[in-house]
Amino acid sequence: MGTHPRGRAVAAHTLKHDVQGLAGVAAFIPLRYNDKPKRWRQISAASGGTAMQLRVFGRTGMQLSVLGFGCGAVGGLMVRGDPADQERTIARAIAAGVNYFDTAVQYGNGESEKNLGRVLRKLKPANAVVGTKVRLQPSEFGSITDAATKSLEGSLARLGLDHVDIFHLHNPITATGSGSTLSVQQVLDDVVSAFERLRQQGKTRFLGITAVGDTAALHQVIDSRSFDSAQVVYNMLNPSAAEALPANYPAQDYGRIFDHTKAAGVGVVGIRVLAGGALSGSAERHPIASPPPEPIGSAMSYEADMNRARRLTPLVEEGFAASLTEAATRFALSHSAMGTILVGIATPEQFEGALAAVQKGPLPSAALERLSELRQPFSGEAR
Repeated sequence: MGTHPRGRAVAAHTLKHDVQGLAGVAAFIPLRYNDKPKRWRQISAASGGTAMQLRVFGRTGMQLSVLGFGCGAVGGLMVRGDPADQERTIARAIAAGVNYFDTAVQYGNGESEKNLGRVLRKLKPANAVVGTKVRLQPSEFGSITDAATKSLEGSLARLGLDHVDIFHLHNPITATGSGSTLSVQQVLDDVVSAFERLRQQGKTRFLGITAVGDTAALHQVIDSRSFDSAQVVYNMLNPSAAEALPANYPAQDYGRIFDHTKAAGVGVVGIRVLAGGALSGSAERHPIASPPPEPIGSAMSYEADMNRARRLTPLVEEGFAASLTEAATRFALSHSAMGTILVGIATPEQFEGALAAVQKGPLPSAALERLSELRQPFSGEAR
């Protein structure tokens, strides 16, 4: 099993942006984890473009690019994309200052991890921060340590790494657990014990959860401070991770979960930023993208999400953003609790669109106020 040079650099607590040969420019920008940096920090893009913002990721001390590279199946590039496009897009991302890469064994039954590993081995970026996930099957709930270990070791083999930076639980979390969901007690007892063992073995640096399931259960797990990272749903259709929802609003209320992550020092990875693509406002999907995914935290159907998204188009018509996709991407950056966001991509061009949106920065306060006004009529509608 190969060992990526990233491991030694990270173990030394030094983050470098090494883009030599990717954009015709050599740029080494050391960022030491044991400094006491401002929460947000700018680094120059290797191509000479607008700087990529870094944000301190909770109590980990890692500084992650505010735009992460999602390797999931919804966009599909790293699962079903052309290998040349995969390499070209990751090279472009590294050159632009992106340093967080998020994958999971669930994405294409390991294909995402294999493809990410292949590209990272070829490009050898010194700064790559990699996160992967385990989804435990109900039949494995009685042997969580063995199942988590087997899953992570398989992921490491596919990635060609000796460790990952963040190992996330992929299962939903509920109060008592049922089906594929885990109870709070199972997570705090069995999952934490299994993950800590893997950390002690040097196979992961930090522990994380995917914050889906029952809101109260998610708060309890985050408040325990057992995890370093949480992947949190936050988008223009459901801002409840950050703010109180109006009465009878058609979405899951995440109960200002950002207040809990901040208090616990838990870093936040923003997921479903585009609501699985619905916030493009278009039903069109790229051939390698997944079919419209089941919504998480918003409407009960993708079509309902898309119809509500179209009612937010005044943001574009009134000049706050060039497109709904841009508005959604910039919205996700607008809260200080957000560490890095993941935007599903199918093509190199879609990555360029996400990068351009991020480079424009968070939405201004006037846009956020207008967005709140546009959402008001959603209250009382069927979810």
